[in-house]
Amino acid sequence: MRYTKAALLVFGLGLMIGFVVVVGEFPQWERAASFVMALGLALLPLGLFADSRGIVVLRWIALRFSRGKRRPKHGGRTRSNARPRKVPLRATSSRAPRRARF
Repeated sequence: MRYTKAALLVFGLGLMIGFVVVVGEFPQWERAASFVMALGLALLPLGLFADSRGIVVLRWIALRFSRGKRRPKHGGRTRSNARPRKVPLRATSSRAPRRARF
């Protein structure tokens, strides 16, 4: 939550500057105060994204579009080193073969 805190601190700083400007009637500082507040509001969604799963998503995108060797999706064996299948033994049954039903 470090980026979210920073965005909220920037917004709070803008609020305090705005309060001082309104109470002290300093018209030349009005734009600066509104800019700092707007910057804090714009940084808030970015901070929330970065604090939660944003870094994981950015890493996934970077790995997806990188040109490096890709790892297999599953940890299973590949065809080259897989064991050959065993041939099933024929079951000798005393039952009669099934007849086709029409």
